[in-house]
Amino acid sequence: MARRRLTPTAFPLSGPAADVPRAEHFDLTMTLPRPASSAPIARVAAEAASTAALDEMADTLRRARDEGRLVLDLALDAIAPDHLARDRLPVEDEEMAALRESLRAHGQRTPIEVTPLDATPRGGALPYGLISGWRRLTALKALRAETGEARFATVQALVRRPETAQDAYVAMVEENEIRLGLSQYERARVAARATERGVFPSEKAALLALFSSASRAKRSRIRGFLEIYHALDGALRFPTHLPERLGLDLVERLRAGKGPGIAAALAAADPKDPEAELATLAACLAPKPLDAPPPDLTPSEPEPARVPDRGRALLPGVDLRAELRGHALILRLTGDGVTPQLCDRILALLATLDGA
Repeated sequence: MARRRLTPTAFPLSGPAADVPRAEHFDLTMTLPRPASSAPIARVAAEAASTAALDEMADTLRRARDEGRLVLDLALDAIAPDHLARDRLPVEDEEMAALRESLRAHGQRTPIEVTPLDATPRGGALPYGLISGWRRLTALKALRAETGEARFATVQALVRRPETAQDAYVAMVEENEIRLGLSQYERARVAARATERGVFPSEKAALLALFSSASRAKRSRIRGFLEIYHALDGALRFPTHLPERLGLDLVERLRAGKGPGIAAALAAADPKDPEAELATLAACLAPKPLDAPPPDLTPSEPEPARVPDRGRALLPGVDLRAELRGHALILRLTGDGVTPQLCDRILALLATLDGA
């Protein structure tokens, strides 16, 4: 008997194929496995993979936020602006006005930097402390108060986690120096304020940490402005406009004990703008004329002998010239060795004279 080729056919059959014996048909519905709607193992594996992917994404976002690589929108009222002693002095100037107009027209383009504070705030403490971006935060607050618009109610911020308070101060100073250089007075002020808060053990340590990239000469000039801060912080109204040269001249007068007189002169002048204050300081620092010589002697009296000018080397780099005019002795020191320190030494030496 000839073999028949079995052709897979699903039941039921109709037409000529219905006459073919049932044993010679291949029932697909009976021999092929039906796919399971959802195998338990496969479902569990898929769910585990999804959970792992979500956990990895959440961990990535968490690390990005903790490392300061994720920009957050924070409410203005959630940030403590006085978390650090600010290096910027609160002044209203053309640059602040220009910043407000830029934020009004284009929005915030550069995020500020904040650090998380105590996770369980007490006594009304805020969750974030400001590290850098004081001007941007201040400008946004002014725009919100002026316009009431919701777009000025939040600020874009990067969350930083400095290891120490000293690191936070260094970050603040570096960011402000890069964006818009600090004045010498602001540099001195932040060093003094950070030391007052116990962040640094001394003002010298504060200067070395905050301005580590500055030259020794520059740190020395900032140290001079520290003397201005301690003597005239309440008397100066526009200290950020104080030029370096004028400031160093002012330091010399403060070391000579002229601080109270300068403070009194500033209070009496009551300057309304930086120019008026600088004019007052310039008048205080103007050299005083030498005492006028005594009246002309009568012809009957011989003129007192006058010591002729003579010069000699007093110290390395210092020449001394002395002249006696009547009852006035004029000593003039010139040379590269003439410094404020030398002036202090000479004044101290003169103070020891007993008139003998």
